Amino acid sequence: MKKLKGEKTEPNVAVKKPGSSVEVKTGAWRTFKPVVTDKCIGCGICAQFCPEACIKIKNKKAVINYDYCKGCLICFNECPVKAIESKQEEK
Repeated sequence: MKKLKGEKTEPNVAVKKPGSSVEVKTGAWRTFKPVVTDKCIGCGICAQFCPEACIKIKNKKAVINYDYCKGCLICFNECPVKAIESKQEEK
């Protein structure tokens, strides 16, 4: 991980700033995961609210990159058509 100018190094801390999970795979932190259903209309609201930028709109449907999704479920709460379900993560 790159050290930012003036940043102190802390042991065992992988993510130091919001939205930086794209630099470090953090999906293993998840307890619940969002799952996009066929009800998705591709509006992109979930992607706009995702704090880790791990949701993209492809072919008019939301696609979640689970390598980086922490399972905060903000997308689940913000979806206007309730096209995202919350599932217990299988370990």
